[in-house]
Amino acid sequence: MTRIAVCSRSFSKHPILRAELTARYGRSVTFNDAGLSLSGQALIDFVRGHDKAITALEKLDDAFFTALPELRVIGKYGVGLDMIDLESMRRHDVRLGWTGGVNKRSVSELVIACAIALLRHVPQANAEVRAGQWRQLMGRQLTGKTVGIVGCGHIGKDLAGLLNAFGCTVLANDILDFPEFYAAHKVTAVDLETLLTTSDIVTLHLPAGPSTRNILNAERLALLSPRAILINAARGGLVDEPALKAMLSQGRLAAAAFDVFHDEPPDDLELLHLPNFLALPHIGGSAEEAVLAMGMAAIKGLEDHCLP
Repeated sequence: MTRIAVCSRSFSKHPILRAELTARYGRSVTFNDAGLSLSGQALIDFVRGHDKAITALEKLDDAFFTALPELRVIGKYGVGLDMIDLESMRRHDVRLGWTGGVNKRSVSELVIACAIALLRHVPQANAEVRAGQWRQLMGRQLTGKTVGIVGCGHIGKDLAGLLNAFGCTVLANDILDFPEFYAAHKVTAVDLETLLTTSDIVTLHLPAGPSTRNILNAERLALLSPRAILINAARGGLVDEPALKAMLSQGRLAAAAFDVFHDEPPDDLELLHLPNFLALPHIGGSAEEAVLAMGMAAIKGLEDHCLP
């Protein structure tokens, strides 16, 4: 009999996903009903005895796969794979059920929301009105701006389409080339330095890894215009956060919005309290529609899977 361990706390308490999985597999499912943040030995102990598992942000390393020879399939709840040691997964012949891009519209809409909020000084204006001040802050429109997308995968492509509706000039930088997509959506492929120096808004959509860690270091951040806005709704660690803080506090960058941080939750209170910095608690995929789509994809992945 197939036995399934649901490691994710949010999946375990989602009534629709829980009902769907139970309808398919009945009593053979073990949910994380204790609401534990599973890692290390606790994660291994929870999954032990199951041949399939649904995971989200849990770290699946070589020790995990080595300790669980009975595990055959991982259904991934969410689109990021940076928490999984894919090489070890292949070595242990564990298959992956994963669908990319199922939360793309949720993240794209959040990026648009952040861009407009910062261009129009929405967080600052809200804070001032609540404090008893009444002044009309002069902002800028998103319409007609040059937006640079760093990483043109599922989310980057979806965002490019939305930006077309605002009449934006869209630039893209990616290690891959997508000439047909670029032509169809009026996107111009450029090198990273050109994108940084010419964009009014720069938005990051890259995976985390050795090649992308601190990809926007102090030197590259300095290429941004003082009127530019930086948005990171991808992964923490892509930006040198201390260098960003210095630029924001010194007026060398207009504003920034981060949904992800090197350490989560972030503990740099000086950065978080800057009036031109919008901090969010990793909610890019936290739209009801996206959560449901990611969960259904994870369930599908229990049967529809392959070696990573």
